[in-house]
Amino acid sequence: MNLVQKKTLGKHPLIEILKRNKGNPRTLILMEPLWGIPYNLIAPFATLYMYTLGITDVQIGLILSVAMFVQVFFSFFGGILTDKLGRKFTTMMGDFFGWGMACLVWAISDNFWLFLIAVLFNSFEQINQTAWFCLLIEDADSKDLVGLYTWVNIGGLVAILFAPISGLFINSFTVVPVVRVLYLVFAANMIIKALITYRYCDETRQGKKRITETKDTSILQMLFEYKTLVPKVLKNKEIMKVVIVSVILHITNIVSINFFSLYVTQRLDIADSYLAFFPILNAAVMLIFMVGIQHRLETVKFRIPMWIGLVLHATGSLLLILAPIGNLTMIIIYVFVGAVASALIAPRKDALIQLNINPKERARINALIMASTIAFASPFGYFAGWLSSIDRRLPFVFTFTIFIVAIIIVGRIQEPEFGNGDSEVENTEYESII
Repeated sequence: MNLVQKKTLGKHPLIEILKRNKGNPRTLILMEPLWGIPYNLIAPFATLYMYTLGITDVQIGLILSVAMFVQVFFSFFGGILTDKLGRKFTTMMGDFFGWGMACLVWAISDNFWLFLIAVLFNSFEQINQTAWFCLLIEDADSKDLVGLYTWVNIGGLVAILFAPISGLFINSFTVVPVVRVLYLVFAANMIIKALITYRYCDETRQGKKRITETKDTSILQMLFEYKTLVPKVLKNKEIMKVVIVSVILHITNIVSINFFSLYVTQRLDIADSYLAFFPILNAAVMLIFMVGIQHRLETVKFRIPMWIGLVLHATGSLLLILAPIGNLTMIIIYVFVGAVASALIAPRKDALIQLNINPKERARINALIMASTIAFASPFGYFAGWLSSIDRRLPFVFTFTIFIVAIIIVGRIQEPEFGNGDSEVENTEYESII
């Protein structure tokens, strides 16, 4: 790389965002591959791993639904624990139990009950979600939210460099032993990640305030305060629109993660070894889009990119449903279209939620939104498993239908306006006060 190329790269908007947002945002973003690499190596084979060990379609769906029911509980208390214990400590706790311990159980699972225990441990990660996002953005520049969320996605996508390894090993050693080892690596990574968080992250200013404010307030009393918070959230039309879209995307993600591999291998007769290459294509397209195109869409803000992304998702579902048996090209097109759609939607959806909530209640409102999202989506794990047991195309017919609903809702979302106040998210003037 010559000097001119280095200077150009250094001036890239995404690099500028990292330069401006030191401390927690930079540390958390640079650590994201510790989670992203093993997760993306395992994800294409997770359901097949269960299926190979004798777990049926309906049992897989049941595990998903039970897990989501428990996740609602953890999500609901996530905001309270994040306020009382702090963003930093809660994030570490979620990484350790929600991923480290869960992956250790997954590594030894060989029956329905062990897989259920593993996902129950993993449900603890929902507490981590609330704390982690607060730790990421609360001391960051508010106008950099989309860029920061873009970096979060990029961090998870660097697995593109390693993804072929899992496919090659599976060809040589079969699914079960390879996935067991990957789960052990995943567990070690998350324990290391928790230690790095402890050493290099600091509690946010808003986090310190909430620890002080809630020091003498019992968890039961904080839980009781939800009775006044919930109505305020329900009355905020813009938040509710984004929440409905989040629920739809959560449901479709459940279907894609858990039933795509079964669909393409069991119905379309695509070899198991190809499963490792679909995430590579997805990651490559998303990385190219996020690095080369995302920052050029700043002038169109939120609604139009999200709307286009949902249209692409719906189109992709239709392509997958109509794919002829053995036709790899249609599956590749589906993955390509889905990757562009996700790159358009994911960072904007997350940023849009943060831009519409009161920073003083960010932890509890985020926890409430997360709990609601999981609660409404929870029955659909079992439902998708039931549909798949009838015809493996039906889960994707269902996702096509609800993508259409999301398209209509996003068309009615209002664009947030940025204020001219302090650079910190907690002091911005444009946020809705609820």
